[in-house]
Amino acid sequence: MSFPLTPGAEGLRTRLFHIIFESDTPGAKAFDIALIIAILLSVTVILLGSVEVYAERYGHIFFYTEWAFTLLFSLELLVRLYCLERPTVYLKSFYGIVDVIAIIPTWLVLLVPGAHGLVMVRILRVLRIFRILRLMEFVGEGRLLLDALKRSLRQILLFFSSILMVVTLFAALMYTIESPEAGFTSIPMSMYWAIVSMTTVGYGDIVPATSLGKAITVILMLIGYSIIAVPTGVFSAQVIRSIREDRYSEEACPGCGHDRHEKRARYCLRCGTWLDENSEDPRKKAHNRRGEEDDSASETKL
Repeated sequence: MSFPLTPGAEGLRTRLFHIIFESDTPGAKAFDIALIIAILLSVTVILLGSVEVYAERYGHIFFYTEWAFTLLFSLELLVRLYCLERPTVYLKSFYGIVDVIAIIPTWLVLLVPGAHGLVMVRILRVLRIFRILRLMEFVGEGRLLLDALKRSLRQILLFFSSILMVVTLFAALMYTIESPEAGFTSIPMSMYWAIVSMTTVGYGDIVPATSLGKAITVILMLIGYSIIAVPTGVFSAQVIRSIREDRYSEEACPGCGHDRHEKRARYCLRCGTWLDENSEDPRKKAHNRRGEEDDSASETKL
């Protein structure tokens, strides 16, 4: 969240705040794990309830279980709001909205007739796991992936723009060559065929009938095979770059100028020079101390 969360007051509200919104204590970690388990079980109930066989056989169990989870999550949301200094600000945040959406559909079934179709919105509860993972040890990995995605965004957008141009050209060509009876009734429909063919899915609902159209299809499929790894390669390169920047420092060695040191390195790997220019080399300091001790011993002997 982009705003700082602060507890409402000292005492119980502060203790609840540290348990619910933080993850650096045993109680907070236990709360996060229990919440993850509850969310996963709730989503599992929603998924199984959508299967007709299970719904007919265990529908009453799913009903009571879902209400139990709804009451649990409603109580959790109330406690979250209770321990915050500004609860309305939290409700306006992304995760606050997700928390509300996760419980509102079940309550609407009681109040609004015909709102049963909104119950499937409860599947958004799975999004709450990302907040918990953000507070735990996965924050570093998540930040690294987001950083790589931001860096590769321009290259990926350029790649998709190129793909869109190729798809448009092949769609227009197939619309000219093939007949409407083959399914190429318009250029947008031909674009749908081109995307399906390029991604090697091949639904078979639109199939070229002429030999020239089939040859063009083969070319388009080969193009799809050749470029399918491009965005993956771009993103992977940015991930590797982020890992290197997160691990290595750009500060050059004052002795030899080498600039590929780990951030926690104390001495240059190439020449052994002390890297922290703001502090004295402890080896040099110890050497000077020994020299002073030797000089003092020599003066004593004299």
